[in-house]
Order: sequence, then structure tokens, then C-alpha cells
Amino acid sequence: MNENIKVLAPAILTLEDKDYSLPTYIGVEGEKAIDITKLRSQTGYVTLDDGYGNTGACESAITYIDGEKGILRYRGYPIEELAAHSRFVEVAYLLLNGDLPNSDQLKHFSTHLNQSSIIHEDMHHFFSGFPRGSHPMGILATMVASLSTFYPIPEELDEATETQIVANLVSQVRTIAAFSYKKSIGEPLVYPSIKYKYTSNFLNMMFASPVRDYQLDPDIVDAIDMFLILHADHEQNCSTSSVRTAGSSLANVYAVITAGIAALWGPRHGGANQEVIKMLEQIHAEGGDGTEFINQAKDKDSGRRLMGFGHRVYKNFDPRAQVLKQHCDKLLNKPGVNDPLLDIARRLEEIALKDDYFISRKLYPNVDFYSGLILRAAGIPTNMFTVLFAIGRMPGWLAHWREMVHGDQVTIYRPRQIYMGETLRHYQDITQRT
Repeated sequence: MNENIKVLAPAILTLEDKDYSLPTYIGVEGEKAIDITKLRSQTGYVTLDDGYGNTGACESAITYIDGEKGILRYRGYPIEELAAHSRFVEVAYLLLNGDLPNSDQLKHFSTHLNQSSIIHEDMHHFFSGFPRGSHPMGILATMVASLSTFYPIPEELDEATETQIVANLVSQVRTIAAFSYKKSIGEPLVYPSIKYKYTSNFLNMMFASPVRDYQLDPDIVDAIDMFLILHADHEQNCSTSSVRTAGSSLANVYAVITAGIAALWGPRHGGANQEVIKMLEQIHAEGGDGTEFINQAKDKDSGRRLMGFGHRVYKNFDPRAQVLKQHCDKLLNKPGVNDPLLDIARRLEEIALKDDYFISRKLYPNVDFYSGLILRAAGIPTNMFTVLFAIGRMPGWLAHWREMVHGDQVTIYRPRQIYMGETLRHYQDITQRT
């Protein structure tokens, strides 16, 4: 157990007229926990916690969230400060190593990422095998899983090899992502270049072509870099928990990260910002400006749901949304930006921030609302939204994987269940079945 965790007086659980003493602890930020590790062996009971919303599955020193107060910190640093002063590569180093880098460390890390950005040439045959129009997330998951065959992992993973694997994944994920997009639209691949930094390199691979130069817009580069920072980690969310679950079996890290990518793909997780754009497209197709849609969303029987508002964890406001809104406003106010969906989004935001229905329920615009608008304004296709999320989340996934495998012990995840099926039945010959 972490030495920073304080032991409190035990909790007393009374079951069937018998008392059981359960250890209790408090974390460094005041989170209180009851240790039920031995509950089943001592009492025969298990807890029932659908969705694990009240279950602490691990101890972690990476990210702290206080949903009631709207707090998000990476390794102790408020997300607002990192957003104001850092670039994504620096934040990635922080998550992976525990501290912000000095100048030499950052330069070495950046150089290492750049040198690790090219994928094995034989992997190009894989891209050729996908059907035209394949979803980039499907390609991304497949290609990341295949990395283990091109970059085999030794049974004894030494520090240098692990560092290289981490650099490969953080860097190559954007190369694979850009190649996936190029494959989906039938254009030739654009290789990473030593001339560009992390985010600029990705955008150049996405949008440059042999017959068309891509002019990097500093505002777009900054907005995408900020998007990546704000999505770099978010505690024990669905995809990170999937990474830890897969990692607890000691599967190779490429397979472990693929589990995270697969979980992220869902519309309730990484695909949420894509659902925001679908909602805006629906409103536009119906000829509205969002006002009627908002009215319908208030009616539980209408079947209309306002996407991009509220959050399961943040019960006050999403601190990432407040940061991203500034970049969103900057992009939407740029000369030449003329998109009817963005106008509808502004209308939805204006209404929801003033409407007592949403204010009383604390349904504020969340990070998915603004991130979808930013990605659209930057020219990122909708089917690439979740891929961008995966690029940003890669350092967080790897940080959690490293924290787990280097812990005191790796316990394989094995939740229990409450069985609700048939009780004992005996086999009948088919001629006796009704």
C-alpha cells in the first residue's frame, strides 16, 4: 500500500448478527475508501456496484479529479496551468515520468519521439488490404495490435526496451492515424518529417499531398495541441480501465493499448464529440436554429437528447471545457469560417447557459461539445474525431500501464457478479424436450 495513504478507524459491517471489521483509508486529496479485499472470504458476500461507479479499482498517482469542484490535475498540476504553459509533448513526458522535464530532458524526449515516428515499411501492405472507406478507428486498432509482430517484445522487458516501446506508441499512433485517413480517402501516404514538431507533423501527414501543399495555421496547431493535452488522461475512465484490465493479464503492451482503443471507439466514450456533430447536422437538416431542439430536449418523452452537455464525473463544470472554449471561439471567429453547424452550436450554447432548466441541473457544455466544434473547424473529418482522442490519450494509457506493471504486485482483474440465471437443471434427451 502507498505510504501516503493514511489509515483510519475501521468500519464495522454487521451481517446476519455478526460484526466484521473493514480497514478504511484516506488518500492524499481526502478520498475515503473502505477496503473490501477480504469481504467475500470473511463473510461470503460480494458488493454489487453496477458500472463500478463507487469502486476504487486501484491506487494511482497519475491523475486527480474532483467532479464536485471541477478539478482536474495531472501529477498534481492543475489542467488550467498546463493548458496555459505547456505543449502536448511536455505533458506526455509529465504523465509518463511523474515530473515536468527540464530543457535537456524535453529536447531528448522530443527527438526520441521524432526518430520513432516512422512505422515499418512492410506495414504498408496491411493498409492496402483494408477496403476503401474503412473506418479509421478500425484500421488504428488493427495496426496498433500488429505492432507486436513488427517490434517483438522480449520476455524480460528491460528499461531501454520499454522506453523505446513507449516512444513508438506515442509517436507512431499519429503516423498510423494519418495513414488510416489517407487510406480511407484513397490518397497517397505522407511520411512524418523531421522539420515539424509533434502536432504540426500530424496535421501535415493528414492534409499535405504531392499536388497540394498544406499551410500550417498556428491557431489550428495550437487548438489541436490543446485538444491533445486536455484528453491526455482522465483517471479510471472506460478505456483506461480496459487498459488496466487487459494489462493485468500481462498481455503485451500493444494488445493492451488496442483494448483501450476498442473501448474508446464507443459513442458513450470517445465517440461523444462525434455525436455532437450528428446532433447539429440533424438540427440543420430540419431547418432549425436549435431553439426548438432545446425545448424538445427538456421533454423526457420526446426522445431528443442534447449531446455535449453535462458529465458523469463533473457535477459542477468540466474544467477542460472552459479551456477549450477559448480556442473554439478563436477558431470560429477566424475570417472565412462559415459553417451553419457552428452557428447552431453557438445558439445551443447561448440558450443552455441562460436556461434555468440546464443551469439547475448543472448541464453545462462539456469538453465533447467544444472539441467536436474545434475538430470540425480545423478540417478534421468526423470519422477521425475518436482517432484524435486516441492520439491524445496514448500517454495516459501508457502511464497507467507502466504504473500497474511496475507496482508491488500485478493482480489480474476478476470482478464478481450476482448470478440471475436458471438454477440447477439436468440434461434431457432431445426426444424428451417440449
